[in-house]
Amino acid sequence: MGTNSEEDQDGVPQTPLLIPGLLYVSLKMENPNLTLARDLLPHMSASSPPGPSWDPSKALSMERESASTWELSFVVPPNHEALEFKFLLKPMYVNSPCFVEEGPSRILIGGALQDGARLALFRLDNDQVLEYRVFVEARRVSPFDLAASWRAYRENFRLSAVRGIPDVSINSESELPSGCENVCSAGLELDLEHYVVPSPSLSANSALLYAANLTENPRSLSDESASISSSIGDGSVPTNQPATVKVMEDNTPDPSKVSQSSGMNKSQSVGTISPLLKEDDQRGLLVDRGVGSPTRLVKSSSSSAFTTNLNLDTDSKNSIPAAAGAVAAGAVADQMLGPKEDRHLAIVMVSLPARGKTYTAAKLTRYLRWLGHNTKHFNVGKYRRLKHGSSQSADFFRADNPEGVEARNEVAKMAFEDMVSWMQEGGQVGIFDATNSSKQRRNMLMKLAEGRCKIIFLETICNDVDIIERNIRFKIQQSPDYAEVPDFEAGLRDFKERVANYEKVYETVEEGSYIKMIDMASGHGGQIQVNNISGYLPGRIVFFLVNTHLTPRPILLTRHGESEYNVRGRIGGDSALSEAGQLYKKKLAKFVEKRLKSERAASIWTSTLQRTILTAGRIVGFPKIQWRALDEINAGVCDGMTYEEIKRNMPEEYESRNKDKLRYRYPRGESYLDVIQRLEPVIIELERQRGPVVVISHQAVLRALYAYFTDRPLKEVPDIEMPLHTIIEINLGVTGVEEKRYKLMD
Repeated sequence: MGTNSEEDQDGVPQTPLLIPGLLYVSLKMENPNLTLARDLLPHMSASSPPGPSWDPSKALSMERESASTWELSFVVPPNHEALEFKFLLKPMYVNSPCFVEEGPSRILIGGALQDGARLALFRLDNDQVLEYRVFVEARRVSPFDLAASWRAYRENFRLSAVRGIPDVSINSESELPSGCENVCSAGLELDLEHYVVPSPSLSANSALLYAANLTENPRSLSDESASISSSIGDGSVPTNQPATVKVMEDNTPDPSKVSQSSGMNKSQSVGTISPLLKEDDQRGLLVDRGVGSPTRLVKSSSSSAFTTNLNLDTDSKNSIPAAAGAVAAGAVADQMLGPKEDRHLAIVMVSLPARGKTYTAAKLTRYLRWLGHNTKHFNVGKYRRLKHGSSQSADFFRADNPEGVEARNEVAKMAFEDMVSWMQEGGQVGIFDATNSSKQRRNMLMKLAEGRCKIIFLETICNDVDIIERNIRFKIQQSPDYAEVPDFEAGLRDFKERVANYEKVYETVEEGSYIKMIDMASGHGGQIQVNNISGYLPGRIVFFLVNTHLTPRPILLTRHGESEYNVRGRIGGDSALSEAGQLYKKKLAKFVEKRLKSERAASIWTSTLQRTILTAGRIVGFPKIQWRALDEINAGVCDGMTYEEIKRNMPEEYESRNKDKLRYRYPRGESYLDVIQRLEPVIIELERQRGPVVVISHQAVLRALYAYFTDRPLKEVPDIEMPLHTIIEINLGVTGVEEKRYKLMD
């Protein structure tokens, strides 16, 4: 009988067994001489399949992978494992002539290329010969691999009605019918400003706020700060804060000017990070964040065992972070399995003034809060202004001014003690925001932290003089330090003198655990250096910082057009669009066409459910990416039901959801916290993007994304307004986050 060996027992070679499946073929053409081939596009023509015929006019185009490389991938069905094909070049602007490679056809049998030729030769009209290097790779894949691969050839690919397949796919929807490209612009007059509607606000005060003013209010100066509004440090929204805050800050990117750091000595223990940082493995408790959570894990004073306290008070002190799955498990591991001081983490900012430290601190605070880690931002400048006034001249910041040095150290100690006190009451991550530019100051902070919290220094370095100059001007315009200085130029001279005083004594971080961000503002280069960084949460912080930058770009959030399930009041499902949804689909395409007409790097992101894919269907000219992570919250056994049906048939589930929508998990489904966890890769990729992104998704998902960008507390996520047929434009950049809403239909 058959054997899995290539030889039988007598040593006679046998035909190797073929693994059932399909052949996944990848073809690449590379031409280093781009001058001759500037207007010629590589194609592939084959016997069917995968090509429709040998007709060159129907050849399959190859996609540009780099400046000199083109690629085409496709799947060969099992009954066509012998494939005959040729490469050809088609002119960019005319249909003919077409240049076919010389020599015999290439033949692929069972994944093996019969001819080992690695060159494709093309003879042009002027008898010049173009030479391309050719790479052919084939491997066998299972139908499961195929379903998960966005590279599957589109004639074999069918959009799945099964939830969650594939994870990510690109441009996989069927082509639009002939002539529909013009539908977007026909018969739809769209004045964008006509559709602007007010963003929801929690107060009538919509003044723009400086980032440092949003930090934690000083406890130690409570009598002096009684008139100051409450901060957002505890996850709540202050009474004087609008729902969307524009944060004017210190770091303005200049993509054309990114210089390397000078004079940086890298120790043996320093690693320079350019790819994503792999998180350390952590032992931890598996924490189910469904109904009945959060549990509090309390260590008894008389026992080394941990006991579970089923306290449903979500605001109770010392409760573990309101994160989900692996996030909570890692956080618990950090709190319980490490040294005592590792349970609390202090990120201590280091930089010269106007290098973006406060903006970076605010952005990191927002990210950690969104993940469920109890995080607060402590700005020492705010303490200084409350204690000593906001009109201090540059002389106050001289290193040879003993009174100034003592006063600045005093407020730094106050802020640090406030941060540690907050940690002891249940806080997890404190962001300590000051220049901290000398070893003496940092040594003082490390002594204050001994046995109480773990310190990681986060240093932001910028070497571009033009960026620094613009940052200084932003500082004069926005900082409370110069609010009472009527003469802009006088303020500018004073602040530059202050910077010079810091530069005289500045010492880059070389001690302890640290992260250095060097010329990272534009996202087009720079470095991140890390030293003595380990653990779950520090790893996540580095992962976030590697992918973040300050390049301004808009993120457009919108729900899919009204679906048939929306009309019937049913949740979940994978229904098609209603008539109103079809109209929104057209209006959205027209909107995107007009709003992003000058944006070449824009992209369209949808979920894998058909109502979002259909809504994006008429948008042309931009790549479309499907994310499984953008699928609607999984309603489990309640999928397809109305809330009235759930109330009638599953009253206990209905009541549990009403009590805690954030943590409630549908039976065999998801909670909002689960959705937040699976959205983290989406957030990281949105932070990494340099061009606009249109996200077409679902109500629960968009609530979570919106909460991230606007720094809304987790407990508010399930109730955030996310209306149909409305576009929420989030503008990200050096001035923070601004929001604009367009309502295209009632």
